[in-house]
Amino acid sequence: MSVLADIQTALSVLGIPIETGVFTDAAPAKYIVVVPIADTFDLHADNAPGIDVQEARLSLYVQGNYMADKNAIVKTLLGADFTITDRRYIGYETETGYHHYAVDVAKHYEMEE
Repeated sequence: MSVLADIQTALSVLGIPIETGVFTDAAPAKYIVVVPIADTFDLHADNAPGIDVQEARLSLYVQGNYMADKNAIVKTLLGADFTITDRRYIGYETETGYHHYAVDVAKHYEMEE
């Protein structure tokens, strides 16, 4: 179970190119870069981890209006049982002409035996 793979699967229906870490191909008019943020354990009364919490940041880059894509990403992630921990407009990159919007997500996984 991997938050990165689950993000790829969930967002594939949107048709926006997605890569992990860095976008290596020629950049299209819109794309997503996913970066892992943290892996933590949720502890229980016996101090043994019971839940693996994996977090990642999705950076949406769009030339033009980003609002419809942002809303579609958020709706799709919530529908796929992701927890959205933060959303924010990062800024307009004058060198590239892209708006940059970030969505941080977390997904809880049962511990594998």
